[in-house]
Amino acid sequence: MKRRSVLAGTAAAIAATTLDVAPVATAATAASTAPGSDAVTVLPGDPRYADLVVGNNSRWVARPDSVRLVRNTEQVVRAVQEAVDGNKRISVRSGGHCYADFVFNSEVRVVIDTSLLDTIAYDEELKAFEVGAGSTLLHVYGSLFKGWGVTIPGGMCYSVGMGGHISGGGYGMLSRRHGLTVDHLYAVEVVVVDANGRARSVVATREADDPHRDLWWAHTGGGGGNFGVITRYWFRSPGATGVEPSSLLPKPPKEVLVSALALPWSELDKDSFTSLVRKFGAWHERNGSADSSAASLCSFLMMNHKANGGIGLLTQIDATVPDAEKVLGDFLAEVTSSLSDAAVRPMSEPVGELGALPDLFTPQRLPWLHSVKLLGTSNPTLTNPTLRGHHKSAYLRKNVTAAQAAAMYRHLTRTDHDNPASMVVLLSYGGKINTVGSGDTASAQRDSIFKGLFQSFWPNADDDAANIGWVRDVYGEVFSATGGYPVPGAATDGCYINYPDADITDTSVNATGVPWYTLYYKGNYPRLQGVKAAYDPRNTFRHSQSITLPDHT
Repeated sequence: MKRRSVLAGTAAAIAATTLDVAPVATAATAASTAPGSDAVTVLPGDPRYADLVVGNNSRWVARPDSVRLVRNTEQVVRAVQEAVDGNKRISVRSGGHCYADFVFNSEVRVVIDTSLLDTIAYDEELKAFEVGAGSTLLHVYGSLFKGWGVTIPGGMCYSVGMGGHISGGGYGMLSRRHGLTVDHLYAVEVVVVDANGRARSVVATREADDPHRDLWWAHTGGGGGNFGVITRYWFRSPGATGVEPSSLLPKPPKEVLVSALALPWSELDKDSFTSLVRKFGAWHERNGSADSSAASLCSFLMMNHKANGGIGLLTQIDATVPDAEKVLGDFLAEVTSSLSDAAVRPMSEPVGELGALPDLFTPQRLPWLHSVKLLGTSNPTLTNPTLRGHHKSAYLRKNVTAAQAAAMYRHLTRTDHDNPASMVVLLSYGGKINTVGSGDTASAQRDSIFKGLFQSFWPNADDDAANIGWVRDVYGEVFSATGGYPVPGAATDGCYINYPDADITDTSVNATGVPWYTLYYKGNYPRLQGVKAAYDPRNTFRHSQSITLPDHT
């Protein structure tokens, strides 16, 4: 297949390419333009405006002067240049799933929406797969698999946009087997602004002799909205050789075994709950290496508040690996061994972030792409545009203690809080992820065994204080031994930038004395600041938790 854009020369030469900025005609009214000319400009009077100024978390809303819907790199350069010339604050939207206010806030005057940048093609010159920053995960999975029989190990939610997902590291159900998504990132195209206020595009690759290699590195976990507008990514696995596209990225499993269990709160007490959580963690301690026979198994333990009625355990394994049924069966038996038969039921009602999946009580063999569609579209929180949310995360290097599990139980069974969508989720990690060095990519957490996500969803602003307070309470108590946050150390290793925490910069909440940027980036932060200085010296691209210039730490 011929590539759909024009780049020439070697990777290093490509990386140095810039685009000249053409004069921009400012739209006086809401208008659409042809794909080859300027971006679509959406103004407040346009019927599309309301849908484009709020994302998945309705706590964060912007009232920008305009939203620019871009279809190609040239349009992005023009839109950025116009905003810079007009001294207008820019933010960038891909899929709209940011948990915090990075995209939508009161200071933003121009939102650059990349959702129309959704081309997926094989680039014969770079020998890599080109993926537009506005592509959603399900679109990427379907296109790569149907076109070439390959995939990338990304997230489960179907509508998450690639722009932010990849730049934050990217993680999903195939990551224990194949690593983080950025472990397969070959190149990235970014529209940046230099010290003179000139917008230009830069393509940065992982090649050792690429003069822009640091810009590539910064997009392997540095997070979105920090350096410029990401327009395209290219993927090719390290060590992949040849020109046959089907050999350049991982092949997904032909089939997967999927299990979904409901564990009713009516059958759980403090001891059985603590045992469930601790056994989940203990299994991951023993099976965290890439050469483990269970490296293809990924599980999410979704512990909703008691008001929900139940806890969910979703597990998937490559059905083609040796003894897959036994590995899955042994895992399920171990984790639920302290529970009675009555305490393990079909998932007949929505649990956690999943809809009802009763047919998966007995593990089912499913074609891989079928499972992706089933699980990716079953999240009820994605289909409710009114939900508000608060989120916190943790990387865990060791199993949680009995005291930490008891703290989870205490808050999940509180009678003064009855939101069924308040939850703690534990997610499998480790495996191939942990074969990469902490500094080889900007994703620094490379020896954790599982992750934690503490969150609540609710529809009304009147309930903000109660839900934000609940998340702070459970998280703060679970990590009370390190000041209320999972400070990098023997047992924990900080927080995930793709689950941004709106409290993390507030020293009255994060009272650990450990800066927010250390919790996200650890020792990689000074290097990220250096990339910021090189590619965004005017701090054009910024938000409430953006990487700062070196003299503004």
